[in-house]
Amino acid sequence: MKQGDTMTAKKNGKFWLALIIFSLTGQIAWVVENMYFNVFLYEMFHASPADISAMVSASAIAATVTTLLVGAFSDKVGKRKVFICGGYILWGVSICAFAAIRPDVIETLFPAMAASAAAIGVTLTIVMDCVMTFFGSSANDACFNAWLTESTDHTNRGAAEGINAMMPLVAILAVFGGFMSFDLSKAESWTTIFLIIGIAVILIGVLGLFLLKESTVTSEENRSCLRNLIYSFRPSVIRENHLLYLGLLVFALFNISIQIFMPYLILYYTESLKMDNYVLIMAPAVIVASVFTAIYGRVYDKLGFTRAVLPTLGLLTGGYLLLFFFKGTALVFVGSLLMMSGYLSGAAMFGALIREHTPAGKAGMFQGVRIIGQVLVPGVIGPAIGAAVLKNAETVVNGDGTTSFIPNANIYLAALAAAIVLILALVPVCKLLKKGANCDAE
Repeated sequence: MKQGDTMTAKKNGKFWLALIIFSLTGQIAWVVENMYFNVFLYEMFHASPADISAMVSASAIAATVTTLLVGAFSDKVGKRKVFICGGYILWGVSICAFAAIRPDVIETLFPAMAASAAAIGVTLTIVMDCVMTFFGSSANDACFNAWLTESTDHTNRGAAEGINAMMPLVAILAVFGGFMSFDLSKAESWTTIFLIIGIAVILIGVLGLFLLKESTVTSEENRSCLRNLIYSFRPSVIRENHLLYLGLLVFALFNISIQIFMPYLILYYTESLKMDNYVLIMAPAVIVASVFTAIYGRVYDKLGFTRAVLPTLGLLTGGYLLLFFFKGTALVFVGSLLMMSGYLSGAAMFGALIREHTPAGKAGMFQGVRIIGQVLVPGVIGPAIGAAVLKNAETVVNGDGTTSFIPNANIYLAALAAAIVLILALVPVCKLLKKGANCDAE
């Protein structure tokens, strides 16, 4: 984002604290949705694959539409803090509401429809998931991301993005570690989980009222909400900000590579490699990769994107190769460490690049296209490639007569192919980026 000399390069401790707690809390809430809601739906209401697919699709659409609408509206209002803090509070309330979606509660409220309690539970969960996503995407995807873009500049954006990018996997560790002893077949466990996460998100929203400093939103025009909404899709805007859209394109390729294997990662460890103690591999790898990313983010600030991104892709592809060729614990750990380090640091580099080229005063209007490139497109294409690769995977027969597939190492080969396409695409893109203002450190 080209902010001229209006930004203060040095940020105080309050900024970094706000970045850490809002980013981490938001990612913990998303982990509960993305990795636990399907388990909740399956355990409590015996959901079918179609039910789970419907929930995931509805949530993805809700997140994209919300980010487009609220991002544009917050630009119109010229405020971020009220949307972030209010959104987190309502986000937490909506998470707490899931504690009431239980078979026994539904049967008590609708005794005449007890036989349909499971179907009612599935429907309520999908609807409430969309409601929760609306508040979460308003607060986090649209406004927190816009706030972070506006609160940093080319001197500290890499460092900030390094912290922001490591939070998703830190959140996974926090959720898995915090709830690993819970029996997820019991409704009481889910009630406790939803209340703990919901109350934590509410408290962070309240804390933000005192901690967050409003960013400077200086729109050049007093645009209508409709014009704000369609602004980032206008051909003239795309031509004027072509470096931003090129960044989104390569970021989408990067995330497609990640999404090919990520949905099957834990299943690969437990089912294919028979590693019941996979946490002993994942936890150290994620911790080291997170620390590396936080430090490596400063490389972007010193060297710029084109010189900082290639080493991260080298780590990523090296991890893919080790995970594809080897199944021993030691080399799987090294491969996982390289892959996680490349994933997190690469995400930081691409995220910083996109923030760098987001026009000043219009960050909210561009959050919609960001989430399309970062979440929606990779979330559809990546898992579809992974599913195609595993179409003829080995299966096992379960005790109830059903069959389950066993993920194999071909997911890493497919991810490697996508990463190679990304690297080839970066060659001409980086040449254009070098010509763009404020792309590389001077």
